Amino acid sequence: MQRKKLVIIGAGSAMFTQGLVADLIISGRPWHLGLADVDPKALEVAKGLSRRMIEAKDADVTLESSVDRRDVLPGTDVVVTTIGVGGRRGWEADVTIPRKYGIFQPVGDTAMAGGISRAMRLIPAMVDIANDVVRLCPEAHFFNYANPMSVICWAVRQATPAKIVGLCIGVYHVQEELADFIGKPRNEVTAQAVGLNHFTWVYDLRWKGQDAWGLVRERLAREKTHGLREAGVSESVAPGGDSTRAPADWAPDVSTNPFSWSLFETYGAYPAVNDRHVTEFFPERFPEGRYYGKQLGVNAYSFERTIASGDRIYQEMRAQATGEKPLDVAVFDRAAGEHSQLLEILISIEEDGRRFATANLPNRGAVPALPAEAILETTCAATGRGLQPLHVADFPASLAAPMIRKIAAHPLTVEAALTGSRKLFVEALLADGCVSDPAVAGKLADELLAAHKAYLPQF
Repeated sequence: MQRKKLVIIGAGSAMFTQGLVADLIISGRPWHLGLADVDPKALEVAKGLSRRMIEAKDADVTLESSVDRRDVLPGTDVVVTTIGVGGRRGWEADVTIPRKYGIFQPVGDTAMAGGISRAMRLIPAMVDIANDVVRLCPEAHFFNYANPMSVICWAVRQATPAKIVGLCIGVYHVQEELADFIGKPRNEVTAQAVGLNHFTWVYDLRWKGQDAWGLVRERLAREKTHGLREAGVSESVAPGGDSTRAPADWAPDVSTNPFSWSLFETYGAYPAVNDRHVTEFFPERFPEGRYYGKQLGVNAYSFERTIASGDRIYQEMRAQATGEKPLDVAVFDRAAGEHSQLLEILISIEEDGRRFATANLPNRGAVPALPAEAILETTCAATGRGLQPLHVADFPASLAAPMIRKIAAHPLTVEAALTGSRKLFVEALLADGCVSDPAVAGKLADELLAAHKAYLPQF
């Protein structure tokens, strides 16, 4: 079997790199792995960890690395980007600075002020990477995992000839959760999805080919009835004034995502990827981050806990990479491709296997109810011609409506990042809906630009 070359740019994102390297090893195929990261210390961790994993399984994987991606890109078959300009410290600023202005986010990497601020740093870097890919390995498959996914892919396709594809495992995991919810084997449940990365409607769910939404509603009704009988409580008002059930009313399977389940009851489709991400697409419903008696990013999906966990994981991986701690071989206890579905997609493309996966690609009429130029996260077939979105002529206007208003901020975000326009940065914040006062948006933009000045040469 011919040895393929795969390059990870942003390999210092050690957790992602560890998972993908495990997938390469488990595949049993010969690979040449290239690692690139501008941070030499982070690159050493990724290289050391990868080497130990390869040696532990005596895998047929060769390895090279460089702080200059141009050293490893020539001859590459697959390019994977997972960069994070500014690292976790920059991510912290994206989320904590907007709190001064009443904007509270549990994630802050996709939408609202945090996601838009992050885009200002990542879009120029990703455009530079894309230009190198086009110049040094123009035939390579180019997959991006960096966030904010939608606007990164939009900007790269607008500014370069690179045919970048965005991948995220979120919809796949939600499909598994819905299968578990109705008590059916995961391999017997299928789904079709349309939306934006981190807010994608699973609008068609089937078990053995039959519509499974009835099973979901039956289980949901049982969970709610049981919860109400146990708690003895009455209906309450959720954020934004919608009449729904408070978290205490819900049984365990639904209590963790009350907003997403309320959207399902309203729209008849379930939003991936659950409340932690989906709430950020409805900022008007959660003023000051108020979320069912808690505060988003604080005591509901604590952002600080996420950052602390990331720091701990990185230090653990550093210790494994340097040999201070033994290699955690549990990472190999997985199905091939479990980490990202990337290998299954690549094999399906190579063999024209027509395997279904969720990917982020330009709409271009695949979903007529949504703007043609938008980057949509949809169900695609992995074919010999690459990933091809399924055409969805009947996607309901009601499901499209909340997407359209979020898409409105995307071209503004792209243009602000590409041109260094403060005015368009402010307009993007206003179009997103996380802030409504232009004066406040201006102050917020200025503070974010100042905090990230080292990473924003275009401004």
